[in-house]
Amino acid sequence: MRNRPPSIDGLAASTLQLPPGAWPTVLDCLCERFPAIPRAQWLERMARGRVLDDAGRWVMPETPYRVGLEIHYYREVADEPRIPFDEVVLHVDDDLLVADKPHFLPVAPAGAHVHETLLGRLIRRTGNAALAPLHRIDRETAGLVLFSTNPDSRARYQALFRERRIRKQYEAIAPPLPGVEFPCMRASRIERGKPFFRMREVDGPANSETHIDVIARGDDHWRYALTPVTGRKHQLRVHMAALGAPIANDPVYPSVRHREAGDYSAPLQLLAKRLSFVDPISGAERSFSSELELETARPTLSR
Repeated sequence: MRNRPPSIDGLAASTLQLPPGAWPTVLDCLCERFPAIPRAQWLERMARGRVLDDAGRWVMPETPYRVGLEIHYYREVADEPRIPFDEVVLHVDDDLLVADKPHFLPVAPAGAHVHETLLGRLIRRTGNAALAPLHRIDRETAGLVLFSTNPDSRARYQALFRERRIRKQYEAIAPPLPGVEFPCMRASRIERGKPFFRMREVDGPANSETHIDVIARGDDHWRYALTPVTGRKHQLRVHMAALGAPIANDPVYPSVRHREAGDYSAPLQLLAKRLSFVDPISGAERSFSSELELETARPTLSR
């Protein structure tokens, strides 16, 4: 198998192996295979070299259909809106980049978000097409995201997360829990729920663990320090909701609340505040802190 085409703005090419059929051209096959994408859009993609064969050649409108041919194409979203908040680069060196992500901006391409992602923005900003996130945080969550800038050292930094040798601390605003003794620990089994994007606690051996403490107590809400030991999807949000203190403005837990497109009025009050670890190359202690604050400093619309 030949090499896959390079990513563009952090977006990897999708691949389709052409199925048996009687289409005269690759274009005809793509139009029937993906009826939601207009023929004119495929033609426009082809004109920009966004549809390639397995040898890296541009697929043209007249390229003949051949069963089994691997076609690589880049997903695009028509009129993808800009997310009107800016990221901040806190640190960059030969191996790492640390970014402060605003609320609502996804880390990497997914669903309707193709180019408006933290990864895509940083690749365009730095010119480093090899940039890759070492971990993810939810689109709704703000704060620190660590990127590898160097493929040669990437595996050593990825191992920090896989082997739980990196300390991540979050802050959250949520209702008071006067009946709970702090600090406390929440351990449970988290699995996929319904709808498909929600997670839930179920009976069985624990596969998630979060340490929880209180930073400040207010009348209606407290500020919590959340330290995840494991990294299950939505773990902090599920654990806080299960304790009876769902994180402020959470649109998913304990129940789903629909947010209209373009509504940025109530960001989830969850912030990836600190990352600390022993550098696997230098052996030095490294620590990074987000410059963002919950509630008192909401995201500012960029110009």
